[in-house]
Amino acid sequence: MDFNKQTYLTAFALFSLFFGAGNLILPPFLGYNAGEDWFWVLLGFGISAVVIPIMAIYGYARIQGTMLDFAKKISPAVALVYCVIVYAISVALPAPRTASVTYEMAVQPYSELSSLWLSTIYFAIVLVFVLNRTKIISLIGKFLTPFIIILLLCIIGIGLFGDAEAMKASIFDNGLSAGILEGYQTFDAIGGVVVGGVIVISLALQGKYNYEEKKKMIAKSGLLAGIGLFAIYGGLIALGAYYSATLQVENRTELLQLLSTSTLGKIGTAFLGILVALACFTTAVGIITGTSDFVKGLCKNSQTAYIITAVLGCVLGVAIGQFDVHYIIDIALPALMFIYPITIVLIILNTLPERFASTTVFRAVALVTFLFSIPDFLGFFIAEDSVNALKEYIPLSKYSMGWVLPALFVFVLVNLFELFRGRNTGEITAK
Repeated sequence: MDFNKQTYLTAFALFSLFFGAGNLILPPFLGYNAGEDWFWVLLGFGISAVVIPIMAIYGYARIQGTMLDFAKKISPAVALVYCVIVYAISVALPAPRTASVTYEMAVQPYSELSSLWLSTIYFAIVLVFVLNRTKIISLIGKFLTPFIIILLLCIIGIGLFGDAEAMKASIFDNGLSAGILEGYQTFDAIGGVVVGGVIVISLALQGKYNYEEKKKMIAKSGLLAGIGLFAIYGGLIALGAYYSATLQVENRTELLQLLSTSTLGKIGTAFLGILVALACFTTAVGIITGTSDFVKGLCKNSQTAYIITAVLGCVLGVAIGQFDVHYIIDIALPALMFIYPITIVLIILNTLPERFASTTVFRAVALVTFLFSIPDFLGFFIAEDSVNALKEYIPLSKYSMGWVLPALFVFVLVNLFELFRGRNTGEITAK
């Protein structure tokens, strides 16, 4: 498999655009709580935070369009509504969270700078990158990503070769499902449909490559980025599990701080601050850029629309970035339970061969997925007993995955129906 310089740059850029606040603080705490069952949560986390997002990149390699193309087979109206919801969630939650994490872990321990000032400076620099649209892959791929990876490997490598007590028992009833649901919190499936578009447009703006060249480049870059993400997640989850009986912590950020100090000593705290700032920054750039690209496309490629959206996105980031990290994570859960299942289904359908993903299949599977994910969403707003009574009749619903089997069943059923209908039509035509 041939990999050129642009492929590696794009892979590095993809890695950084995916690897943000949640990707850094969630895996160690997941491993810490899983203890000796850390491998099962890694598999679950890998499914929702690596496999599904990278499948989104493969989907973009095929269609080389915008996020509107991901849902267009359902209907143009549904595609538009879906995109607006995804970009609204992205700008309102994961983007501001990057500023909040940066403040709590990289600034607050060492400086009296207020959260407001930090967020303002942070998103001002984000805006500079977003406005330099054509240079994003180069800037992130060449300079920021290598530094992020080196720091991560230092913390993981030194930590796993250190002395630690036996791992504690897992707190999870089902490690696989716990890992999948925690992977939701990375926003990476949503990130896949957002930053995939950023990569497609970035390569198109260079004007050097044809469709087939871009298709191969994006697919190879996605593979490399996926391998890198899984390796880093595996290391962070194993590190959290390795120290699960040694450290006593109550939240995600505290654990990451203690791990960096345990592995790299006093200098580890400074390195962690730099790592957090860089990882969060690249993700914020990807989200704001993707949202601005989307609005620009809706407004007939208006650069003014791009700039206004970028500025508004950064202002919103400053405002919401004042909230506590854990508060932002908590309020994100209902939104994730609402949009994640349909996003996963759209990603999978867009990577399948055309004969298995017709318009009818898209519409039927998307509708069933939406209907069966409603109980998980409603559970945050109405009496728990009412929702649990409904969930008892839905397989896997107690793991917040009640939509999976119905979606799979409808997918198979509709494909079989279209197969037999096609054969019957062929026989009638032949007669």
